[in-house]
Amino acid sequence: MARVTLYSKPGCHLCDDAREIIAAVCADLDVEWHEVDIEGDEELYRRFWEQIPVTFVDGAQHDFWRVDEARLRSALT
Repeated sequence: MARVTLYSKPGCHLCDDAREIIAAVCADLDVEWHEVDIEGDEELYRRFWEQIPVTFVDGAQHDFWRVDEARLRSALT
């Protein structure tokens, strides 16, 4: 089961940055993660469209707009 979820949408440069950080941290710590495109779900789009990228760790919202590598790493260890 993925511990990290990234809510994003195509064409979002902040999402691209977040994806790189999440992928690197999760690979380093051998943690599963997945990404959800909010454009595919009307409820997620309404909930997150102004905050993307939004990161959840273990089911709880962790960050939005930017992902801090050190903070993410700390939450996963």
